[in-house]
Amino acid sequence: MTVVLSLASVGVRRGPAWILSDITWTVRSDERWVLLGPNGAGKSTLLSLAATRQHPTTGQVEILGETLGMTDVFDLRPQIGLVGAVLTDTIPAREKVRDVVMTASWGITGRWREQYDDADARRADRLLRLLGVSDLAERTFGTLSDGERKRTLIARALMSDPEILLLDEPAAGLDLGGREQLVRRLGDMASDPTAPTTVLVTHHVEEIPPGITHALLLREGRAVAQGPVAQVLTNEALSATYGLPLEITRRDGRWAARALP
Repeated sequence: MTVVLSLASVGVRRGPAWILSDITWTVRSDERWVLLGPNGAGKSTLLSLAATRQHPTTGQVEILGETLGMTDVFDLRPQIGLVGAVLTDTIPAREKVRDVVMTASWGITGRWREQYDDADARRADRLLRLLGVSDLAERTFGTLSDGERKRTLIARALMSDPEILLLDEPAAGLDLGGREQLVRRLGDMASDPTAPTTVLVTHHVEEIPPGITHALLLREGRAVAQGPVAQVLTNEALSATYGLPLEITRRDGRWAARALP
């Protein structure tokens, strides 16, 4: 399959501290990845590289066949769907949900003088149905619950038909019901062969949807393990990643972990 994202010996330094060190990682078009690790492991920094929002200090990053530092990132970004807390804060509270999704076609937040046609509206409505929030199309973004906002922003990220979808802790802050609704929708997408390549960042194995094929574990900026999810999510690897004895189980495609006494 086509290589969508490739990192070779990548490091990221902020001042004297290395946030990432010697990361080599390849993501192919038919894969769905989860990035796991404790706070400060470098997960969000790694996703920022993939989103072309940051450049490496050392090593090389290739995205969709282009090398960071040798290409115009503004040409790449429409092909990269990104969902994260930073984007949420830029959406006007009075913006209608359908417009929140449609404005992704122009790479903006907040509808102004740009023009949309019926095909744009139909695509936005189709994506809202896919994420289970079609009934919110005429609501304003500021009236939505956290779970509704997360699903709206995933629909927005899909509006430009991206080659890769990057999800930075999409379930953060959700209650149990909201989390389970979101995980179910993400599982449907992960199992769809026509969906874009997906990289999901999370702290919790319980938030890994069915359909995820691969996992990368990070600790203190370094890769602990990576590869097919069933081979990587082991008691030994998770314990090394989080620094305490853990037991991990899998049932009906869902994962759970607990600390051992």
